Amino acid sequence: MRHTTKARPVLENTPQREWESFHCEVVQGSGYGAQWHFHPEHQLTLVLKSRGHRVVGDSISPLTSGDLVLVGGNVPHVWHQDDMEKPMATDAVHAIVTRFRDDFLGEDFMRKPEMEPVRALLKRANRGLQIGGSTRNRVAQRMQNMAKISGLPKVIELLQILQDLSQSKDLKPLASAGFRPELHETDQGRMGRVFGYIHEHLTEPISREAVAARASLSAGAFSRFFKTRTGKTLPQYVNELRVGRACSRLAETDDKVADIALDCGFENLANFNRQFQRLMGASPRAYRQQFRRSALG
Repeated sequence: MRHTTKARPVLENTPQREWESFHCEVVQGSGYGAQWHFHPEHQLTLVLKSRGHRVVGDSISPLTSGDLVLVGGNVPHVWHQDDMEKPMATDAVHAIVTRFRDDFLGEDFMRKPEMEPVRALLKRANRGLQIGGSTRNRVAQRMQNMAKISGLPKVIELLQILQDLSQSKDLKPLASAGFRPELHETDQGRMGRVFGYIHEHLTEPISREAVAARASLSAGAFSRFFKTRTGKTLPQYVNELRVGRACSRLAETDDKVADIALDCGFENLANFNRQFQRLMGASPRAYRQQFRRSALG
């Protein structure tokens, strides 16, 4: 599902420690603690538990347990936990995030001839890559192991992961080929206010004027600002976010489709069905059936 949750994405500093060549952390809590951002490191994220959506470039997709994605350096992204329940559960999110630079083993490391397949992989990751099939299972196991070890064994585990991914046919690009966002270190507060307002009011009518006011811009200036930083208009972004939330409800509950539509911010069932079909390529009922058949194997 193509979307975007940004404004100018914020440059984020990876909390790499002086005794490590790359950073691997376990994220647990009520949320991911991040906003729309980018960083020079490549990022591999395994979701063990979460209910929300992820945005990579102009792609927005529902989050499910087992989701595994490789994002190239400087590609804007965010993982977002839905706050359907308040207060938020302190164990709502469990994920493993690994970040590494091209030169994490030396300035010339990636230039070695043996690394050519990995260089090709990381170039493809400029669109974000969702990892599926048997590759997902192997890499997920290695990431869980990597989070528990240190030193040379940890480095070897990452190299094994890169080797596996570079040869895999189970990788699907996420962002559109032409997506080129404006990357900027400023506007953090402005975009934070915009996204905060959208998420807080996602189940209610959202007007361009109301969101523009949070950004301290006129409606016209806000439309241009939002489009250049997300690749989407505000209505496109909001509809895709609502459909993403509906996907989780369809997959995880037996709630009626009409109730899900209203709870996710759609004013009528006809518009919900139309937007869902356009974005997901199936009706809500067909999506639910397909998901459950897949879950049963």
